[in-house]
Amino acid sequence: MAAAPSSLGTQICEELSCSICLELFTRPKVLPCQHTFCQDCLQDLASRRVPLQCPNCRQQVRLPPQGVATLPDNLMAASMCERLQNQATLSGETKEQPQSGNRCSFHPSEVLKVYCKQCHIPVCDQCLEETHDDHRTTTIKKAAQERSSTVQASINEGRNILESYLSFIRSLRGEEKTLNEQKQQRDNSIIQAYNQTVQKLTENKDLLLSESQQNHSKNLEKIQTERDRVLADLNELSAACDRAEQELQQGWVEFLSQQTALTEVVGKYRGKAAPTPVQTQPAVFQPTDTPVPVLGHVTAQSLPSAPIPAAPAPIPAAPAPIPTAPAASFGTARGRGHHHGNQRQWEHQPQNVTFGKGGSGIEQFQDACGVTVSEEGEIFVADWGNKRIQVFTLQGIFVRQFPTIVSSPLTQFLFGEQKMKPHDVTLDGKGNLWVVGKTHPGEFAVQYNKQGRVLGKFDLQKTRWFRGVAVDTRRNHILITQTTGDLCNPTHGEVLVFRPDGTLVRTVGQQQGMENPHYITVDGEGNILVSDYDNNCVYVYNEDGQFLFQFGGEGSGEGQLDNPSGICTDRAGNIIVADNGNRRVEMFDKTGGFLKHITTDMRAPQAVAMATKGQLVVTDVYNTVSIFHNY
Repeated sequence: MAAAPSSLGTQICEELSCSICLELFTRPKVLPCQHTFCQDCLQDLASRRVPLQCPNCRQQVRLPPQGVATLPDNLMAASMCERLQNQATLSGETKEQPQSGNRCSFHPSEVLKVYCKQCHIPVCDQCLEETHDDHRTTTIKKAAQERSSTVQASINEGRNILESYLSFIRSLRGEEKTLNEQKQQRDNSIIQAYNQTVQKLTENKDLLLSESQQNHSKNLEKIQTERDRVLADLNELSAACDRAEQELQQGWVEFLSQQTALTEVVGKYRGKAAPTPVQTQPAVFQPTDTPVPVLGHVTAQSLPSAPIPAAPAPIPAAPAPIPTAPAASFGTARGRGHHHGNQRQWEHQPQNVTFGKGGSGIEQFQDACGVTVSEEGEIFVADWGNKRIQVFTLQGIFVRQFPTIVSSPLTQFLFGEQKMKPHDVTLDGKGNLWVVGKTHPGEFAVQYNKQGRVLGKFDLQKTRWFRGVAVDTRRNHILITQTTGDLCNPTHGEVLVFRPDGTLVRTVGQQQGMENPHYITVDGEGNILVSDYDNNCVYVYNEDGQFLFQFGGEGSGEGQLDNPSGICTDRAGNIIVADNGNRRVEMFDKTGGFLKHITTDMRAPQAVAMATKGQLVVTDVYNTVSIFHNY
């Protein structure tokens, strides 16, 4: 895989990586929901989470009596992971032994000297005398030069076919995400209908939820079956291309000996039909209006298969995207919006949650220094010492994680590229993440999607100080704090405003004597709020960077701050500040007037973030994360 295009190799690695440990699968096991994880990762998760929930779709899993080890094996994933690891090893070995194939297989003491044009193979002097005496021959060097372009063309064609198959795999992933979202919305509506009726409907509610789950599992199984079939094709074609590329790099003899095998495999897939679209049948919940103790019915919809679009010859048609069902209709307009939907879905108000401890396992941190919350309610925590982002639900349940690398996962897998220590994390207007941090050689602002794929990056000035990051979603500007000077003598602090491509738009805050700005946020009106750790205050600027006012001041009284850190605002414009030195979280109004202490029993609150439905998430220097549903 060393010679594979980065984007192609990255996607293959992503399909074959466990979302718990982030490594290639080891003894991959398949859950009933069709998601695959390493056996040891599932075993560790099952020992801490009872009942076990799938980290990807959060479906509850009933393990076999003998435990995780007796779950079905994903043999295809295991085979492809083994090949990837072997390829990484071989890519290094071939450089040390470039001429290992120059001996004749029939006469090991003889060196291959000429190329038989009639039999299309390299031969030695003894072979030439015995079986190729009257055949036309040429030198191996000349034959290699004549055929290298043909081999490279076949490799390129194979890679293009692989790309079309990977597009189909990506469409499967998108369809799976859509099905998960539809199921969650459907189940929420069933529960909402139940909460609006009487308790005697419990049995009917449970039956409807069971039918919803059965429909969902059936659709996911269809997707996984097609994914496994296409991965098998990917395995064969990718292996042929990889072998040819390695042989092309090793020398003339090797690829002349193996050209026929590559031609046969590429020819097989050149004429092969594109994968068949998967027809899922997402269920719809239909509430009943009749005066009987029945909530409604769950029924599956049959959707027509989408046509497969043609692709230019000789590459086969790209796999068609799976038909995406429209959002299920629930017969009611209540609870539709992201921000102002049904906020009281359950009869009892949820309780505050705290989780995490020091360490390198899941739900463990080495300085949880940054946090943000998506509109879907996923918490993203910047795990500084472990060089990763961990993702949780608003109930504190681990969902997934990804490493904060600066380039592609394939490059890291093959060459051991360093990961970035993330300082802070935020979300932009498109739902992508921006993370600031540092590696040994430099500092960066990196854009990831929510699964951890690198989308873009730009360099930052190297400093020894902490950085915070925020996004002005209205202007699509990236705001990053910066302190210059050495650790004992900081010279000044400022806020740098960038475009996503790294172009500097303006600098904010130097005139007010900022010393060590840590965290930053942008409120609903576009105002910029910055916490200054050393000056014990918060600076407020308008969207154009003009200074408005500051508040705080050193002390422990109401309205005073001691090393303020994380900062965010709620929907009313109130300002929440992590008052690190005073071990509390404070709330101020939009003019900086003190309102109340949100909590006073934290050890050292660090970062804060507000969810769309009002939950407050707070990280602590001592490696815990707290979710406040009531404050």
